Amino acid sequence: METTHRVVAGDARSLCVPDDTVELVVTSPPYPMIEMWDDAFAAMDATVADALEAGDGDRAFEAMHAHLDRAWDELARVLTDGGIVCVVVGDATRSIDGSYQRYANHSRITRAMTERGFTPLPEILWRKPTNSAAKFMGSGMVPPNAYVTLEHEHVLVFRYGDQPRSIDPGADRRYEAAYFWEERNRWFSDVWTDVRGVDQALADAGADPAPNGGTRDRSAAYPLAIPYRLIAMFSVHGDTVLDPFVGTGTTTLAAMAAARNSIGVDSDPGLLATVADRVADAPAVSERIARRRLADHRAAVERARDAGESVPYDAETHEISVRSKQSRRIVLRSIETVRATPTGYRSTHAPIED
Repeated sequence: METTHRVVAGDARSLCVPDDTVELVVTSPPYPMIEMWDDAFAAMDATVADALEAGDGDRAFEAMHAHLDRAWDELARVLTDGGIVCVVVGDATRSIDGSYQRYANHSRITRAMTERGFTPLPEILWRKPTNSAAKFMGSGMVPPNAYVTLEHEHVLVFRYGDQPRSIDPGADRRYEAAYFWEERNRWFSDVWTDVRGVDQALADAGADPAPNGGTRDRSAAYPLAIPYRLIAMFSVHGDTVLDPFVGTGTTTLAAMAAARNSIGVDSDPGLLATVADRVADAPAVSERIARRRLADHRAAVERARDAGESVPYDAETHEISVRSKQSRRIVLRSIETVRATPTGYRSTHAPIED
């Protein structure tokens, strides 16, 4: 199997992507009203800087989202009917002109997407781990003026149009992209507590550059497990995954590891320069993910059988047992080769050997 991956400098508000060619979008945009993104939004629109200087947080919030709205317009153009969009975003808390409040990015984006013909689907809360000893803000140990700390982000899920995507129900590429019973139960939960802020298992492979600052801080990169899981949940082999705010290339790396095609766009060429370093590690990363999935599944099968539960089917490609007929044709692949092309990368994939 071969996949292609375009990585280009560009503007999410004017994508150089043909109409109706993308099956899945997985992205984490700049978060309005998070201070690290103030300068980026102000560079696009002087209204943002003026509103912040005037202490008008609501006006700044709307001015920032107006630019994200143009990116959502583009998604409506490039997505196929029934295509899925996953937006990872956090709300913001901030004091403006002496008033502390929450700015609900997730609800503002949901409204914008609905207005553009997207159907909201059940969302996921990603509960981020924190090492902070200070769990609240405000008056310390006495009421009434302490504030709850935001320790989660939203994974907003939308379908373009009213109907699910039309796909051949018996296609090999669909069944080979199946997931395991226990993965389905964990992945399709509406609260994720098992995703770390940094995927420690991949740190030695360079999967999260500059863990103590620098590129990772500037890009607000999310852990690789999030886009990989979303890609496995909402696409099949042969699909194209788009990230219009690709940053350091986490979604690109996840799409490679999951054997999907991808397009990554970002307005900051400095961030795109780090993608090549991560792509160099893609074969090792993909093999580690596939082997970890197999090992975790074998452990789940042992637990099920110890509990007297039936795991009645044999997989066709891997030496494993599975609970569901639909999982029998599952194929976990790792990357054999990655080579540069004029517009990005091309990778080859083969089933992982047990």
